[in-house]
Amino acid sequence: SLCVRCLARFRRQRYKRMALALLRRASTLRRSLATYAKVQDRDTTVAALRLRGWKDQAPKRDAVAKRFEFASFNEAFGWMSRVALQAESVDHHPEWTNLYSIVEVTLTTHAVDGLSDRDVQMADFMDHAAARFAPKPFK
Repeated sequence: SLCVRCLARFRRQRYKRMALALLRRASTLRRSLATYAKVQDRDTTVAALRLRGWKDQAPKRDAVAKRFEFASFNEAFGWMSRVALQAESVDHHPEWTNLYSIVEVTLTTHAVDGLSDRDVQMADFMDHAAARFAPKPFK
């Protein structure tokens, strides 16, 4: 009987810890969603991104996309790893595909249903990170 009571108490404490962890995650998520802001002047922002090779995905969707080409798979994967670490640290993850030395990226924010300030910051970081590698000409 003593073991049964101890086991029941242990389970209640475990469930309580799990519930508290879920509440902490939910409040963190609410705070991070609150920091997303839709781009105020979309036309000006997209025009500036176009100068750096980004393409507007409108009217199909409110997003920008770019194709990055590297000299080798190792360079492409190294760049993706660098971007992935940044994306994780700012909690904003791109949509992307990789085929050997080519990485195609689309940036949009689902929380605001369109282009946000975080997308622009991520585009800046991606361009800066790609500049460290030997550039390949645009196609």
